[in-house]
Amino acid sequence: MLRMSLDVDVKAAVDVLRRGGIILYPTDTIWGIGCDATNQKAVEKVYRIKERVYEKSMIILVSDLEMLRNYVSDIPETAEELIYSVSDPITIIYPEGRSLPKNVTASDGSIAIRIPKHDFCQSLIREFGKPITSTSANVSGAPNPYSYSGIVEPVKEAVDFIVSIAHQSLSRPKPSTIVKLDKNGEIQVIRN
Repeated sequence: MLRMSLDVDVKAAVDVLRRGGIILYPTDTIWGIGCDATNQKAVEKVYRIKERVYEKSMIILVSDLEMLRNYVSDIPETAEELIYSVSDPITIIYPEGRSLPKNVTASDGSIAIRIPKHDFCQSLIREFGKPITSTSANVSGAPNPYSYSGIVEPVKEAVDFIVSIAHQSLSRPKPSTIVKLDKNGEIQVIRN
């Protein structure tokens, strides 16, 4: 039954993403607001929903290293080691993003990307074939929603589709660790 629900939600969410719509979905960390990360207008909608300043870039999710290579100029060996060795969700800020709209990358051109180890996210991204945004499902500055019930009504009403699974719990109700890599592969922990 759960697999059928997951498949139905993935198909419906992909349909919305392909039309430039916004989804509310469970991630490998907390509930997120997602859109096609390559669609500038969709990304603008997410910023409006969150009431977020454009200077604060978003995290995007990709399915694997192959997809990651399409959106960053270089994947240092250090990044691959982190992706494969760290069991908790880790977001890596790469020095130079590419093939993405300016409103997804930071002002210095860097991009924050995570490869989730989460059935729904993996199925969604693989079926969609492109990266999606993953920003907390809250108004900027408000507490993170660690469960579906923690998401405020204005956010729920502003999206085009709400995934039906995992409304009761998440496997790890905590934002991802964020590390920043410089061009030499040196690591700086931004959020632990």
